[in-house]
Amino acid sequence: MRMVLKARIPTEAGNAVLKNGTLSKIMDAAFAALQPEAAYFTLEDGDRTCFFYFDMQQSSQMPPLLESFFVDLNAKVSLQPVMNADDMRTGLADMMSGT
Repeated sequence: MRMVLKARIPTEAGNAVLKNGTLSKIMDAAFAALQPEAAYFTLEDGDRTCFFYFDMQQSSQMPPLLESFFVDLNAKVSLQPVMNADDMRTGLADMMSGT
């Protein structure tokens, strides 16, 4: 299932990993683990915030995929299912056909 992971990194924790040189390693590990179809980086309420859109096969993947954001970045993390335009079209067609 396609998911969006949002990780909001507090400024102090983000500054620490930036200064000690581990931020790029943490992000490289996240890209390797998630293999996202897209990733975006922005600010939210003054915090570094990233969005990763990726496919998650089963909920048991949550600990290995998410723990680094908590442990290494002290991030506030959210995870939710999302649809792309094709998924929405399929869902609407299924709904209209009664399947």
